Amino acid sequence: MSWIYLIVASMFEVCWTFCLKFMNVKKVKTIEWSSFFRRENMEILAPFAGYVVFGIGNIIFFSMAMKHIPASVALASWMGLSLIGVKIAEIYIFKQPSNFYQFIYMTLILIGIVGLKRTA
Repeated sequence: MSWIYLIVASMFEVCWTFCLKFMNVKKVKTIEWSSFFRRENMEILAPFAGYVVFGIGNIIFFSMAMKHIPASVALASWMGLSLIGVKIAEIYIFKQPSNFYQFIYMTLILIGIVGLKRTA
């Protein structure tokens, strides 16, 4: 079950990363409190809300995973899975270019994670 928690934590980390990417602090400063609940303000605040929600989810699931997985293995696996998740999202959702070598290196990361899991 700990490895499932680690995978869920990695997914939260991927979502958290993209919330961080879409945050715009300058626009938040322009929000007037009298019109706080307008739709355009909610679009500005959504990345901040996601940042908090996904960050807390990440912390909760990662800490649950670390109760039964050694810290070094959990951290390396979590970071590797998060990195692969971010790259896959960039390729398929945000249509960023990729090449064959990137897939080879992501495969090597996955092989390393499987190796860590088998020896942990």
